[in-house]
This record gives sequence, C-alpha cells and structure tokens, in this order.
Amino acid sequence: MGMYYHVMARASTTSDAFNAVAEPRRREILTLLAGQERPVAEIVAHLHLEQPSVSKHLRVLRNVGLVRTRCVGRQKFYRTDAEAIRPLHEWTATFERYWRHQLNRVKERAEQTARKSNQTPNPKEES
Repeated sequence: MGMYYHVMARASTTSDAFNAVAEPRRREILTLLAGQERPVAEIVAHLHLEQPSVSKHLRVLRNVGLVRTRCVGRQKFYRTDAEAIRPLHEWTATFERYWRHQLNRVKERAEQTARKSNQTPNPKEES
C-alpha cells in the first residue's frame, strides 16, 4: 500500500508543473534559463551539480513542458517555454495582488495613526 502512494507521488512530479517547480534545483534551472537558452554543460557549471543530476531535473522540466530543447549536432540546448510557465505566473500573480492589497491596507492604517498622533497634543509638551 505504501509503495503505491510513493509511485503516485513520483508520477505527479513528472506530470504537473507545480510539483516540478517545488524542487529548488529545478527552480534554479528555470531561473538560469529565463534569460537565455543554454547547453547542459553550462547549466552543470552554473549549478555545481553532477551532470546526471542536472539531466534528470531537465527531463522532469521537459516532461511537464516548462523547458524545450534544440539540438545542434550532439549538443542539446535548453530554454524555457513561456506559454507553459504562464499558469505558474498567473497563479502567483493572484497572491501578488492579495499581498499588495494587504500592504496598502497596512500603509493606510499607519498613515491614519500618524495623522491622529499629529493632531492630538502630546501631554508632556503642555507642562
């Protein structure tokens, strides 16, 4: 029974972009590829990881569609797929809007408090 769940968890990692990016190294790879297309050797050098480990992470990212490959001779180049990343961006944008709203409310309260404290005379100054 426990083994079945383990297999299910592993499968979800390779079939869902959100699970794929839950792994910190894969997020590092995506960040690295966000700026430009790179060959595997460059990703390995940048992350200071073993090549088989980087290849495994790239395979997961490719399987969920977050990265694409282009072959030039025997060399593979990887780049992000903006369309596949869009759902991740839209989901995080929901929270960005929420936090911006919360921060604005905090700022408004702080400004109200500051205005009130400027209006009420300080008892120490009166004596």
